[in-house]
Amino acid sequence: MNRFYITTPIYYVNAKPHLGHAYTTIMADCMKRFHLLQGEESFFLTGTDEHGDKIVKAATANEQTPKEYVDKISALFQNLLLATGAQNDHFIRTTDSKHKQTVQSILQKVYDNGDIYFGEYGGHYCFGCERFYTEKELVNGFCPDHKTVPEYISEKNYFFKMSKYHDWLVEYIKEHDDFITPVSYRNEVLASLELGASEDLCISRPKTRLEWGIELPFDSEYVTYVWFDALVNYISALGYPEDDSFQKFWPSAHHIIAKDILKPHAIFWPTILKSAGIEPYQGLHVHGYWLSNGSKMSKSVGNVVEPLAMIKKYGIDAFRYFLLREMVWGQDSSFSEELLVGRLNADLANDLGNLFSRTLSMTQKYFGGIVPVSLDEDLVDLEIKNLGRASMENFQKYMLEFQTARALESLWVLVRGLNKYIDTTKPWEVHKAQNEKRLGSIIYTLLESMRKLALHLWPIIPEAANMMFKQLGIAFAPEKFVLSKEADVWGILESGTTVAAESNLFPRVELVIEEKEENIAALEKKAVEFEDFEKLDLRVATVLAAQKHSDADRLLVVQLDIGQDEPRQIVAGIAEDFIPEALVGKQVLIVANLKPRKIRGKLSQGMILAAKDAEGLQLLSPFKQISAGAKVS
Repeated sequence: MNRFYITTPIYYVNAKPHLGHAYTTIMADCMKRFHLLQGEESFFLTGTDEHGDKIVKAATANEQTPKEYVDKISALFQNLLLATGAQNDHFIRTTDSKHKQTVQSILQKVYDNGDIYFGEYGGHYCFGCERFYTEKELVNGFCPDHKTVPEYISEKNYFFKMSKYHDWLVEYIKEHDDFITPVSYRNEVLASLELGASEDLCISRPKTRLEWGIELPFDSEYVTYVWFDALVNYISALGYPEDDSFQKFWPSAHHIIAKDILKPHAIFWPTILKSAGIEPYQGLHVHGYWLSNGSKMSKSVGNVVEPLAMIKKYGIDAFRYFLLREMVWGQDSSFSEELLVGRLNADLANDLGNLFSRTLSMTQKYFGGIVPVSLDEDLVDLEIKNLGRASMENFQKYMLEFQTARALESLWVLVRGLNKYIDTTKPWEVHKAQNEKRLGSIIYTLLESMRKLALHLWPIIPEAANMMFKQLGIAFAPEKFVLSKEADVWGILESGTTVAAESNLFPRVELVIEEKEENIAALEKKAVEFEDFEKLDLRVATVLAAQKHSDADRLLVVQLDIGQDEPRQIVAGIAEDFIPEALVGKQVLIVANLKPRKIRGKLSQGMILAAKDAEGLQLLSPFKQISAGAKVS
């Protein structure tokens, strides 16, 4: 039997859950459900990471012991699981005794293998990252993530010989195209490895500085570095090494992470596994950030979105659908209530909800709520079946690649096609002409297509999909269906089945936003400046190539496709924030009508737009992939 093992990162409990945690959890749950429908035995793991400096500081700030604090915050993450409708198979905590034993077992194995040594090290320690930085990793003396000056600490510690496995890891990544996806993150890891990202790793903290952690099995005066501890959860949760679950599921392991923890998962974890004699995971799947008001969500900025509040206001299914439909896999995406309500009303209420409402009402009106027999098919029926086949095949293809946005875009081709099918076939006129055989075929085609839609949507919006099955008179259980066969199999819905008389799956929602007086004044001021904005020619561009300027460390020379015959070259001051190879394939916004000029001897034909906040520089990009050269208006 084929199996599928999916994990979220174990969430760090130094703060309560936010939108990013909700998205990763929903994405993992969606993938588990999808693979269940593929006939695979599936296992979904999530949990909380509960050791380290930041936990002690957070607990102290809340006047609690570390254990009291982590118990409280871990419970919030478990509540999030319930709220999002996620069906995880296990919730692990790094304070679990079994996990501690497994971490110590792996440490001892790596130590016995000669891959851990004791040494003295002086380095720049960022308490936010809980790690040491080398001089070349700092950006103008600042931590690249937290934009703070690390504290220089010199102390004796234990080190993991990560550099020993550098060549192996580079070759492994190059030989396994799907090991890190999307490809932009694979390229980013390879580029960082070339720059020395696999140097030996400090894996201990002296108890004189930190006691809240897992004690080293070979030296009781030290605790384990939080990342070495956390990463082991993926196998400790499976009962490594003796439990059958490890043997069953680890060979099909897939990790979902956000891009900010790429290095520990793509470099630390594979080399630890290699040293311990354990095969690497199958795939590391990386998503971008959720942005609010154009920047990464942050408490200090005040743009954090509370997932539980959104679920309470709009419902689980609308929330799940929006997140999985809106974020293009691997790219940053924006969240706002306006966008969520827009998706809910357009996709769910107008398209899907309207399809169910119209069809069930006609079934009730013309056939007393009984699924009719299809006896008189026409060319238009064959066309909608072919449309459905292509739509479902594309949905399944993209889901296997974790591209839920493109998968749903493909499925909605069928949803909208079925609404158009109703308008084209005009069942009300066929009924008036008393052509019952033809009318039966039309209604059956709609109902059977709706059954297929419900099945494909179960991983995305499970509660609504269950209601769809109920309205179609179907007792749903995932093991009864094989999704991969649906594109080619027709006629599963049995004639004579009683369906619901009506449907109101997704009522329209009105967005109500209270504007503050200062916001209104700001809008009025912007209106005065609109004429200046109209003079700018803003375009979407796709990065074709990028390289460091030969005469300036802070500049990149970027080649861009802007929909013209020749690429556009722009010199941009972004070299300190972005690895050139990682930009290839990304879409950015540019000012295209600036007068060309030379910068340090290189011709620059425009400007790449970016924004900077406390979290660093972010390139402005469209919400989804669109044609290069598209005008921003």
